Amino acid sequence: MKAKTKTHQRLMAVVLSLIMVLTGSLLVACGGGGTSNSGSSSGGVSGGGGGGVSGGELNVFIWAEYLPDSVVTKFTEETGIKVNVSNYSSNEDLLAKVQSSNEGIYDVVVPSDYMVKMMAEEGLLEELDKDSLPNLSNLDTSFLDPSFDPGNTYSLPYMGGVAMIVYNKNVVTEPITGYEQLFDPQYANSIVALDDFRAVIGMTAKSLGYSLNTTDDAELAQVATRLEELKPNVRLLDSDSPKSAMLSGETSIGYMWNAEVAICQEEDDSFEAVFPSEGCYLFLDNLSVLKGAKNRENALKFINFILEPEVSKMISEEFPYLNPNKAAVALLPDSYRDNPVSNVPAEVIAKGEYVQDLGADVVKYDELWTEFTR
Repeated sequence: MKAKTKTHQRLMAVVLSLIMVLTGSLLVACGGGGTSNSGSSSGGVSGGGGGGVSGGELNVFIWAEYLPDSVVTKFTEETGIKVNVSNYSSNEDLLAKVQSSNEGIYDVVVPSDYMVKMMAEEGLLEELDKDSLPNLSNLDTSFLDPSFDPGNTYSLPYMGGVAMIVYNKNVVTEPITGYEQLFDPQYANSIVALDDFRAVIGMTAKSLGYSLNTTDDAELAQVATRLEELKPNVRLLDSDSPKSAMLSGETSIGYMWNAEVAICQEEDDSFEAVFPSEGCYLFLDNLSVLKGAKNRENALKFINFILEPEVSKMISEEFPYLNPNKAAVALLPDSYRDNPVSNVPAEVIAKGEYVQDLGADVVKYDELWTEFTR
């Protein structure tokens, strides 16, 4: 009887264990509590936490001073997804780090126009599942279907703008109207310029009347000479926060991103903003998902979240760039919409020029930059 009782007890224990396992599985299935973030989603991906807390992680690789902490916090609160943010200072830095990293290290990246094209051609970007991104309807159609990514196969616009000039009227007494004056010896050691070879070399080419994408050897020889004239005037190169040098008084002239100029003017009305007469360097930064992203579903949730009007508004309030989200712009105050430095006018855009992929000729620019920064 003892042997039979033990056998019976073992059988009952096994049955009870199976019941507990099955009950737990059913609860997880009903609650949707899985935390896997990789692979394709069979359905749409909700934004703003509308589908409930999902958890998991997300790795975002983005320009410095471009994504407010408040936005990251809000996304985590609504979705349960932990966001790891790391930064780069140029498109070339982005490309180099992605190429040298193991696949899956980063999920969302924010390349500029020409870099989207380069990365897509190298097979580094995932095609976007538009069914998972209903908030793309908030975007101004004039920013969609760009030449660098027809049909927005790999990217959706995040923020845009121009590189422009700002100067302190209390220090610089002669009005500055264009690039030409930045080469004047009287401004020795006075300029903070973007640490971006395409922006600085492009600006120098524009000062000579050439395209910022020129690959002509004779024109580039003149650009090289011109860069030597600029070199003594540049006190420092900074793409992350060039406004800091202006606000501290370390420099009196800046060649910087438009939002940085807008922030300078908000802090101190002695700063004069200038759209260079020769035409501006234009940029449009974009949200993309890297090929092999481990957290692809969360990446799509994040992009859709960023495209929510209120969220996009939060971004522009902290970093006042040109916003391609028409629904967000409608929510922003007149101080943004009526400020040409933030909400760059169409005529400035029409006169400007976007950076193009130079292919093998980019080595010519590399050589110019190496000599300039030596």
